Amino acid sequence: MRPAVRPRLGLAVCALLVLPFTALAQPAEPLQSPATFLGYALGEQFTPHHRVVDYVRHVAEHSPRVAHRQYGTSVEGRPLLLATVTAPENHDRIETLRRDNRRRAGLADGAPQAEPTAVVWLSYGVHGNESVSTEAALRTLYALGNPQNERTGTWLGNTVVLLDPLLNPDGRARYVQWYKRMTGDQPNARPAAREHHEPWPGGRTNHYYFDLNRDWAWGIQPETRQRLAAYHRWMPHVHVDFHEMGVNEPYYFAPGAAPYHENLTEWQRDFQFTIGRNNADYFDENGWLYFTEEVFDLFYPGYGDTWPLFNGAIGMTYEQGGSGRAGRAIVTAEGDTLTLRDRLRRHHTTGLSTVEATAEHHEQVVRQFADYYASAQEDPPGEYRTYVVRRDAQGHRLSALADHLDRQRIRYGYVTDPQTVRGRSYRRGETEQARLQEGDLLVNAAQPKARLAKVLLEPTTTIVDSLTYDITAWSLPYAYGLEALALSESVTPDTNAAPGPPAAMTGDTDAPYAYVTPWTSRADARFAAALLDEGLRLRFATESFTVDNRSFDPGALILTRAGNTNRTGRFDATVRRLAEAHDQSLHGASTGFTAQGPDFGSDNVGFVEPPHVAALSGAPVSPTRVGEVWHFFDRQLNYPVTLLPADDFEASMLDDVDVLVLPSGEYSEWLTEARAEALTGWVRQGGRLIAMGAATDALAERPPYALTRTSPDASETGGDDALTSYDAQTRQRLAGATPGSIHRVRLDDSHPLGFGVEPPYFTLKRNDDAFAYLDSGHTVGALEAPAPVDGFMGHEAQRAIDDTFLFGTQPLGDGRVTYFVDNPLFRGFWYNGQVLFANAVFFVGNG
Repeated sequence: MRPAVRPRLGLAVCALLVLPFTALAQPAEPLQSPATFLGYALGEQFTPHHRVVDYVRHVAEHSPRVAHRQYGTSVEGRPLLLATVTAPENHDRIETLRRDNRRRAGLADGAPQAEPTAVVWLSYGVHGNESVSTEAALRTLYALGNPQNERTGTWLGNTVVLLDPLLNPDGRARYVQWYKRMTGDQPNARPAAREHHEPWPGGRTNHYYFDLNRDWAWGIQPETRQRLAAYHRWMPHVHVDFHEMGVNEPYYFAPGAAPYHENLTEWQRDFQFTIGRNNADYFDENGWLYFTEEVFDLFYPGYGDTWPLFNGAIGMTYEQGGSGRAGRAIVTAEGDTLTLRDRLRRHHTTGLSTVEATAEHHEQVVRQFADYYASAQEDPPGEYRTYVVRRDAQGHRLSALADHLDRQRIRYGYVTDPQTVRGRSYRRGETEQARLQEGDLLVNAAQPKARLAKVLLEPTTTIVDSLTYDITAWSLPYAYGLEALALSESVTPDTNAAPGPPAAMTGDTDAPYAYVTPWTSRADARFAAALLDEGLRLRFATESFTVDNRSFDPGALILTRAGNTNRTGRFDATVRRLAEAHDQSLHGASTGFTAQGPDFGSDNVGFVEPPHVAALSGAPVSPTRVGEVWHFFDRQLNYPVTLLPADDFEASMLDDVDVLVLPSGEYSEWLTEARAEALTGWVRQGGRLIAMGAATDALAERPPYALTRTSPDASETGGDDALTSYDAQTRQRLAGATPGSIHRVRLDDSHPLGFGVEPPYFTLKRNDDAFAYLDSGHTVGALEAPAPVDGFMGHEAQRAIDDTFLFGTQPLGDGRVTYFVDNPLFRGFWYNGQVLFANAVFFVGNG
């Protein structure tokens, strides 16, 4: 049952919210409306980013209600702005209000000093081609900032509005510039017109083709990291993320759809209804269609509605029909013409309605926010009171996880005094007794971010309803490939100081025969990339070995003096400088004669030739999958990659390429016989092909590629001839659903593709593609059991993938093919998969 809400507002207020504000009395100060400042009425055209910035700065300079700050820059260097809108008297004490709110969240010491003041954050344009939201932001900023607007001024007496007009300026610029080139003075509303058919990659994503609305919990992209820092400066009570959906959809606003994550509070759910009812009042008055409680569930933590919810706010998504297809005007399936101005009015209305509803309930909003954080510290949710993450050999993985926790403001510490505990092992999935060791990381659940810590760290997420919009599992210990324990007892960290790194240099510290360093993490791959960039000759161990009484696992990097004679004069200085810059521990080997394993001059020690890496880009490849590869090399590895144009691809482009990556995409039409022949010929001549996701499906059953599909035994599928009701068909389809779950993988870590990854590997599975073990080649990763260790997968999908191939390599002539059925670079946060991918680039088929 929906909670009771206050009576509807009268017509006068509704009219105030939806009529153009140019009709209001002009302010005494020289604050210009958007139309006056820009030279056109909002909704007539798309406003370029630099003019959005100009107008925000104009309002801040000419309205006593508005201030602004630049909180960052996009990848392409465009400013990211945040306007602060409130009553002038609140601006005089704005730092007190901000600190008060952080105190209520337990992120700053002391008690609040001022009376409760609600904080509303309005986010526009996270998807760059959902372009109406930024136009609405300008109109909403003017309505709030106009000193002559008494109604909004009343709200701002007890409310601070933080308005971000454009979260993704690079994506919007890509869309707006394209759209302007496609149209004349008047829009063409016919759906077939070219202005309604945005080309690859579209403007939805940022510079690296990442969906920023899936990145809140991971903070992989620069825009997200800077926004998280700005968000944590304030910790708002209400957050709205403005979007667009399909052209033929009306308008969606909160309350959100089931499933709700179990850690959302009753208050958060109830107040979504309060705001939704307020929005509905205005939409009813104007006869606008809308829907609620459908499609957009509140489960996956990476969205602009769910992440704020797990941080104590009332997080909501508002979706207007339109998107990049709509342009300035488009004829809908019902025959109506949907205009940019129509879309703008609705987003503008819900934005002001949200501020109004929050202001009216500001005392309750602030009190409930404070209670959210107080209860988190006094009685954290869930069965586990402590999460223990084991320290890895060199500490790089744990350090990367600690950086992730820092971005999320989740508190942690470390063990200094070993002790025995009992808890659930993530790797083994069983409760067992274990000994905590010095340097293990501890997250105690009793802290301000208790709910977010539980969401991101717990070994198994409770799935209330499997009908979800996104992945259903993401636990960080699995993602980082670290062993962890979940304890029912509360253990307090001994220290907040990170453990010291291993000794920077061991063994011969003068002029060693060779330098050796372990291969265990992405940080090691980044170090290898830096060494290769300096022109150093690099070897790697294909077997374990012992030298100078120190043992090394396969994958260890070896830099021999003899192999770098051209750099003898500065060889030592270069290696040590790069090792220091990359936090690498070096062992100076006094000899190449090993006590166990191959000597350094053996044929069983491979060479890492610096590969020229290319990746296919453009249709039919998924933009986000291309972006993950591009970002991995450009930002996470700092190693060059050449993006080849898929639509203009020629075999000659591979002449100097060593490694070609085929990101996931729909290759059925692109991979013609001629192109397949060219690819195969290139591989046979020594090329190394990496096929990911759906690209593996394109190569399956296509000789000479060894990948073959498999299917469950038909006798096991059973049958049910009973008539299924229409409304039950959606849930029946869940039997074959694969929204995203974590599975244990049997790993052959003796193969170069598995180097540096401690078995078992855990994969994030988003498909039920089923392939047989390779007859020709090496199956390096296979499903240990079809049932997920975390998340949901339908029982039919589980049956399909039982005992199937996940990743491995095939020799083909002088080259190699590496297959990844699952995407190891998914959204840039599956750290352990990045190690596998680096192995495929540097080790497989090299040397």
